[in-house]
Amino acid sequence: MLKFQLLHPEILQVLGSSGHSSKILIADGNYPFATKRGPNSKLVFLNLSPGMLQVTDVLKALLAAVPVEAAAVMQPARTGPYALKQDPPVFAEFKKLLDDAGTGVKLDRIERFKFYDAASTPDVCLTIATGEQRIYANLLLTIGVVR
Repeated sequence: MLKFQLLHPEILQVLGSSGHSSKILIADGNYPFATKRGPNSKLVFLNLSPGMLQVTDVLKALLAAVPVEAAAVMQPARTGPYALKQDPPVFAEFKKLLDDAGTGVKLDRIERFKFYDAASTPDVCLTIATGEQRIYANLLLTIGVVR
C-alpha cells in the first residue's frame, strides 16, 4: 500500500527505473502520442474519455513522486487556425503546481515542431496520454535528483 497520490503500477515501474535527466511527457487529447514519442518511452493511456484525466491531475500526482528540474510547454501559434493571442490559462496552472511543489523551475517554451522533436528523443522514458481537452496542454518534464 502506498501513501502518496501516485498509485498507477505502470507509471511507478517506469519512474522507478528512470533517473536524473530522464523526461516525462504528459500529453493532451490532441497530441499525436502514438507517433511523437521517444523510442524508449512507455506509453500509458489515461484517456478514458474527453476531459478525463486532465494534464494538471497527472502533474499533481507526478510532483508527489519525483523531483523535477525542468519543464517545457509547446509555444502557442500566434497565426493560423490554432492561434492564441495570449498564453493558454493552463500554463498558469502548470506554473502554480510547479511552484507549490517547490521545484523552482520556470516553463520553457518550445516551438510546436521542435517540441515534437524534444518529446521524441531517446531520453523520454514515459508518455502519458490524457483526455485533456484544453489546447496546448502538453508538458515535458525533466526528472531531477533527490537531495
